[in-house]
Amino acid sequence: MTTAEFVRIIRDEIGLDVRADDLDRDLDEVRDWDSVHLLALAISLEKHSAARVSLPDLLEARTLGAIHGLVTA
Repeated sequence: MTTAEFVRIIRDEIGLDVRADDLDRDLDEVRDWDSVHLLALAISLEKHSAARVSLPDLLEARTLGAIHGLVTA
């Protein structure tokens, strides 16, 4: 999954206004981010990729970029 695809999922399916340069920002600094968004993102990522996303790994991720890395690993 490309960075552009990942950002599109966050914007279109999760409803957060993020850009590629937000991927390195700590999740606490992402505007309107909360744990519900994390669960919704996990579901969307599994729907759009062949990768199974580990919930414990997601919970340890501190940035959207780290979450993207879990999907592309």
